[in-house]
Amino acid sequence: MLMAVIALGAVSSLRAAETQRAGDWREIAWPFPRDGWPMGRAFRCVAGGCDGAELYVRAKRGFCNCETGVADDDEVDRVTDIDLISPRFRAIAPGTAVSVAAMHGRVRHYDLDMPDGARHAAAGLALSRHCDLLVAVAQGAGEATAVQRAALVFLDTEEMKGWMAAALDGR
Repeated sequence: MLMAVIALGAVSSLRAAETQRAGDWREIAWPFPRDGWPMGRAFRCVAGGCDGAELYVRAKRGFCNCETGVADDDEVDRVTDIDLISPRFRAIAPGTAVSVAAMHGRVRHYDLDMPDGARHAAAGLALSRHCDLLVAVAQGAGEATAVQRAALVFLDTEEMKGWMAAALDGR
């Protein structure tokens, strides 16, 4: 009995540490109007240091340069759907190279002036696989680096890697 309690405590501790690192993301409805791309998936972080942050992820098939992938920050600005959250956004620093789920691309941080007057931080992510693009934006009232870190860990979970591969395959 004592061993079962210890094992349960260890599992709970591991889950708490993982939630702290990745956040606890819950799926919400896609909040944006229809456009020329399929709807994606949207999530809200409810615990783990990214409370209240939201993450929007979708595939844009056939929308990437097949040879170079995501080439530069201008491309990240154009493709990541930042403008769907707020048309008033500005990059705060040059982007950096990033890899998630065997895809490579760039991530860039932004300041957003929200319609209600609030200011949010965001991280826009553009990843390529062959000629296809996967875009994600994580945004919230918290610090952009913390929101980005939690979103990247969540995107690298088996569930999300499976969904991203299926979305890029058109399933």
